[in-house]
Amino acid sequence: MKAKIIDGKILAQNLRAEIAEGVARLKEEKGVTPGLAVILVGENPASVSYVTAKEKACVEAGMLSREIRLPADIEEGVLLDKIAELNADDAIHGILVQLPLPKGFDEKKVINSIAPEKDVDGFTPINVGRMLIGEECFLPCTPHGIIKLIEFSGMDIKGKSAVVIGRSNIVGKPVAVLLSRKETNATVTMCHTGTPDIAKFTRQADIVVVAAGRPGTLTGDMIKEGSVVIDVGVNRIPDETKPKGFRLVGDADFDSCAAVASAITPVPGGVGPMTITMLLFNTLESARRVALNN
Repeated sequence: MKAKIIDGKILAQNLRAEIAEGVARLKEEKGVTPGLAVILVGENPASVSYVTAKEKACVEAGMLSREIRLPADIEEGVLLDKIAELNADDAIHGILVQLPLPKGFDEKKVINSIAPEKDVDGFTPINVGRMLIGEECFLPCTPHGIIKLIEFSGMDIKGKSAVVIGRSNIVGKPVAVLLSRKETNATVTMCHTGTPDIAKFTRQADIVVVAAGRPGTLTGDMIKEGSVVIDVGVNRIPDETKPKGFRLVGDADFDSCAAVASAITPVPGGVGPMTITMLLFNTLESARRVALNN
């Protein structure tokens, strides 16, 4: 293996230390404690684990963490009322509804009910639109974290050729937008299931972000020497040698890609730690804006 490992845990740790300093400063200078409310509907095990991690990260950063757990069988109106209540709560600067919601809920309607100034996930159409036209907004956490990881690798994004594999609203589309902004200035190609020959594009790319949701989507023979590979995928592969009977792999074939790339994110430990970190970043920014306007 020749590639440098882009350690998301170390970058997240560094950024969280900066965020904690920012929180302490805001408390001292403005008397404002950033507050994040996380709403969990139902008992999806993965969601429960993720919400617990968010709460722990909030507390470590010195933020107010408010966790709201609602049963899966509540009416949608109850959830919307709770969001409206948090929209009006001055102690809360960020609202996050953990997805996916149980069957029967209109996810778009629920997300759209979050006040844009408290949408620290960057999911509401208003924040997505602002991102697209380059206005101030909360950037979506995973895509923003991906940009930080590329910069952390030592790659200067400006003027580089980037390929994004995947066109989801959560990762693929927004990361393509962020890469092509004037601040980053990459030339971006988006590939997806309708792209006949993905390798034709990835072999020309300085940066490849793979977010396809399928193991082995990107292999070493598909990338050029010295490229940077950001692997967003998290897939369970059966493995009887592991205590849980499976192991986690990304969308890139790690070994073959690491033999060609200059830097690559591992799975786990690459993109994952950055998502919650950028959520804290956005919550602090939201609180700063409130403090500035008061």
